[in-house]
Amino acid sequence: MGFLVSCFFIFWIFLPGMAMGVEKEKGIKEIPFPPEVGGWKWDGKKTHYNPRTLFDYIDGAAELYLAYGFRNLAVRRFEKPGQPPIIAELYEMGSPEDAYGVFSFERQEEDAGIGQGSEMGGGLLRFWKGRYFASLYAEGEGTGIDKAILDTGRMIANGIRETGSPPEMIRFLPGENAGLMKLSIRFLRNHILLNQYVFIAHQNLLNLNPHTEAVLAQYRQNGQRVHLLMIRYPTGKEAADALQRFSGAYMPEARGKGRWRTEDGKWTVAKQQQKFVFVILGAPSQRTAEDLLKAAEQKMDEWIRR
Repeated sequence: MGFLVSCFFIFWIFLPGMAMGVEKEKGIKEIPFPPEVGGWKWDGKKTHYNPRTLFDYIDGAAELYLAYGFRNLAVRRFEKPGQPPIIAELYEMGSPEDAYGVFSFERQEEDAGIGQGSEMGGGLLRFWKGRYFASLYAEGEGTGIDKAILDTGRMIANGIRETGSPPEMIRFLPGENAGLMKLSIRFLRNHILLNQYVFIAHQNLLNLNPHTEAVLAQYRQNGQRVHLLMIRYPTGKEAADALQRFSGAYMPEARGKGRWRTEDGKWTVAKQQQKFVFVILGAPSQRTAEDLLKAAEQKMDEWIRR
């Protein structure tokens, strides 16, 4: 199922989801599941989980969903004689941005044309639509399995009437002309998830929390991969405080210049602009880092002026 996220989340990160689990339960129960697809029939059982019981279903990976404001999970099992069963999981997240975030966190494949964003690979279908994220897979291999999974997912997606928008910050990313690797885009809300892709520190140096938004993307520059991290804070002061803490602990040798060459010869550049903090990590040269930073600032300025 991809990354198994570390269990060391601070409890208060999950409190909003726990408090609202009952309030939102009716929403996911209104989403229709198909009774039969391609000969695979629903076994008639309705299984639901909330933030308090999610660990009973996916102990070891529940933290990923809880970090994105998880509310409820509906699970359905479809069976066909002589074939492995198909499992459909539909997660209700805190917002469309959170549903996109869960989808983006492990994305590896091109879009499969289902919902508002999807991928199909290795017998696993993942997609998001509105505030919902879905995962469908078969417990084994069989004839017609992939088509049945896709058809089931398409029916579930069509039954979700609402839509939503991906995080606005994604629009601030410099595009493919700057070397963007589209499948690398991740939307994050805490430092533990960030560390899964680019390790900063065990401590939360950038003060990521449920009220911040972070987008991480990789760029191919001179044959090497460079990370661009953008974080939006509720206020400019919080952005300044976060940058000061990050700079003091991660790049103290920079002495306030916001530029630092690491022991491996790569460059890190960090800068605040209003409520935003931009961080370039792993650039092969100072010029490369500053050019990517400038491109990100220009994209943000263009969007703000609209």
